[in-house]
Amino acid sequence: MPYLKIQTNCQVPGPRQEALLGEASRLVSGHLGKDERYFMGALDDGQAMIFAGGSAPLAMVELKALGLPPEKLPDLCAALSGLVQQHLAIPPDRIYVTFQNVARGMWGWNGTLF
Repeated sequence: MPYLKIQTNCQVPGPRQEALLGEASRLVSGHLGKDERYFMGALDDGQAMIFAGGSAPLAMVELKALGLPPEKLPDLCAALSGLVQQHLAIPPDRIYVTFQNVARGMWGWNGTLF
């Protein structure tokens, strides 16, 4: 049930999108100890975005999940920033990462709530 959304003003060709999202799936699932078959990811590239007064390459990374362990978030933040930097050549100081811990009963799948 982790959901990762990456928004960027960079254009990302199809094969690079798959590579980025595939690695993101493995990375997030591994850090959270979740089965990868529940991971969902999205990449919104080519967005009109501005950060620090300029439109140089940038990204906003949002991760939502049930039971995000606070002690794992610093390492996960660094790993997600590194992933975006590696795949999109965006420096870490132009990447925001946010986390949202969703309460049980507020996330549904397969017609039921977790």
